[in-house]
Amino acid sequence: MTADDELVKGFAMALGIAPSKVIDSLAYQSIPEWDSVGHMSLIAELESRFKVMLDTDEILDLSSVATAKQILGRHGVDFLVVGE
Repeated sequence: MTADDELVKGFAMALGIAPSKVIDSLAYQSIPEWDSVGHMSLIAELESRFKVMLDTDEILDLSSVATAKQILGRHGVDFLVVGE
């Protein structure tokens, strides 16, 4: 399973949404499920799933699926890049 697949599963599980909704442009508070409580569930899920510990700035900066990939990438998680 790729890191991209894991990210989709993590978002879907933490927010209780369909995996098809997990696209790069999905942003914090753009859907009712991704409110402040959902955000903390998401952080816990991503930390557990990817075995990382996000710092406070990263937690606050994680505002979309795309930024989640960037932040996790800084922790050594490799995501597919379109065009490679």
